[in-house]
Amino acid sequence: MEKVFEVEGLRFTYKKNGVEAVRGIDFAVRKGEIFGLLGPSGAGKSTTQKILTRLLKNYEGRIEYLGKDLKEYDNTFFEDVGVGFELPVHFSKLTGAENMAFFQRLYKKNADVAALLKRVGLYEDKDRRVGEYSKGMKMRLNFVRALLNDPKILFLDEVTNGLDPKNARIVKDMIREFKESGGTVLLSTHLMNDVEELCDRIAFISGGEIREISTPRDLKIKYGRRELSVEYYENSETKLETFDLDKLGENERFMDIVKNRTIETMHSGETSLDDIFIKVTGEKIHE
Repeated sequence: MEKVFEVEGLRFTYKKNGVEAVRGIDFAVRKGEIFGLLGPSGAGKSTTQKILTRLLKNYEGRIEYLGKDLKEYDNTFFEDVGVGFELPVHFSKLTGAENMAFFQRLYKKNADVAALLKRVGLYEDKDRRVGEYSKGMKMRLNFVRALLNDPKILFLDEVTNGLDPKNARIVKDMIREFKESGGTVLLSTHLMNDVEELCDRIAFISGGEIREISTPRDLKIKYGRRELSVEYYENSETKLETFDLDKLGENERFMDIVKNRTIETMHSGETSLDDIFIKVTGEKIHE
């Protein structure tokens, strides 16, 4: 599969404080995938995204974008990129429509902004000043801004943070549709439900180093337990037994429960991505 970004030996040190935020990481982002870059605060996620979007340039290592050294691109590179970082930056005294019109002028190619505003439920508020918007409305407007140049790749950070379930679902559906149309997404979030729903592969980064890269499914298999817990009803009470998944169909006790008891619940030993995050990075998730 074609690689959109290929990163080798990436390092970056902030000159002001001498902190090495990224310490020799290697990864690739494939065309048409949603790639999650996950880690605790200060792990190097934001620095890596800023390097890939060319906001930070004095890095060591090699980065190729579509097979060409990232340093060789001029400002036409930004025509391909849509960015929606966690803290929305808008002109608060301008309306939503005026904000989008301003940013549209920065690009040669434009998407149908009216259609995007309708999709995220902001069209009726497009003539209100952004300073009057709620946090959720600002987040949705920020997402529209990331799409207004019809980009090839999206960089999204906490894209559903602050959204109610209905609007979060709309945004996630739009991200999937972007992918299905051939777009590529680099997603950073602390919301593991979003990761599980959206990401094809994820990279855990901690202390400026990538600890692991895999699919959510393979990570759950690797860190989960191969067992099945069964709750069943017997003698007017609920009982719980746990069985090894290997040769489960040959386990006489399990088969007896399935055939002769009223099953209330069954749960595999699959671990959550939250637990995997903690195991791999050694840190808890901070919302």
